[in-house]
Amino acid sequence: MREYDSHLVAERLKELRNERHVGQNALAAALSLSNASISYWENGKQEPGAAALMKLAQFFEVSVDYLLGLEDSI
Repeated sequence: MREYDSHLVAERLKELRNERHVGQNALAAALSLSNASISYWENGKQEPGAAALMKLAQFFEVSVDYLLGLEDSI
């Protein structure tokens, strides 16, 4: 079992957003979140809560475990 690494959340979120050519503002609007939240998460200043992780996983069509770094494959 892999250990949780908070930095992976930030890396994977930024990677997914860039791969899909979605800006921070567009992602925030699509998920009804603040622009600051997306920025804080990507910069590792804060971590998304459970509800936000679920929204992100659905939006990017990945598992929450992938976002958390507990799985390597999407």
